[in-house]
Amino acid sequence: MAQYETLLYSVSDGTGTITMNRPDVYNALNEVMKKELNDVFKEAERDPAIRCIVLRGSGEKAFCSGQDLKEHQGKKRSLKESLLKSYNPLIKKMRSIEKPVIGMINGVAAGAGLSIALACDMRTMADTAKLIEVFVRIALVPDSGSHWFLPRLVGMARAFEYSALGGDITASEAERVGLVNKIVPSAHLEQETMELAARLAKAPTKTIGLIKRTLNRSLASDLDALLEYEATIQEIASQSEDHKEGIAAFLEKRPAQFKGI
Repeated sequence: MAQYETLLYSVSDGTGTITMNRPDVYNALNEVMKKELNDVFKEAERDPAIRCIVLRGSGEKAFCSGQDLKEHQGKKRSLKESLLKSYNPLIKKMRSIEKPVIGMINGVAAGAGLSIALACDMRTMADTAKLIEVFVRIALVPDSGSHWFLPRLVGMARAFEYSALGGDITASEAERVGLVNKIVPSAHLEQETMELAARLAKAPTKTIGLIKRTLNRSLASDLDALLEYEATIQEIASQSEDHKEGIAAFLEKRPAQFKGI
């Protein structure tokens, strides 16, 4: 297992936990962390022992506050180059990795930190946390996929509201409009998130990956094309060892013991 400077990374009971670990700056993303996030997701993707991934922030105040603005203060740099080099590959990897990714939003998720949270497959959120499309406050546009995720999750009008006004989104509102799956009292967030991760880690991982692949495809597909694609994916799923185990367990009236293959 690789060692990381800005991340904590552990594997236990089928779950890989990635912790953004710069709590003194609200887990802001510097160049090292961006590279390490890309690397750790590749590592988790390759590891057959990992069947679910949890992404979280260190401390109680922040999931991730976005780009570390102080790192390049006074220096001329290309934001386009930064996005193409670091952020965009990370978002693409998170969406394409065929393992479930849970974002545990323990504190503020702002800017690119919110985009990273939205790239997760599911999100649990502390009742004290908040989300902010903060870009407009410094006269920038949302990036790292926020323009893609937001309208699909909350509709065009709310996506415009959150992006153009840059206001705080409370946990209760985030749950109500569908930005997160569940809000949890802060003291219980880790326990409930890890219970969800354990459940997904025991699920048929290959099947979960195929579901994720098909949902991604559905967002840019018409019904006829998707029906045909579903048929292809179902054929693949039917050849898995876990499908055979699922059928056997059903017929034998016992819990299935999926191996993720």
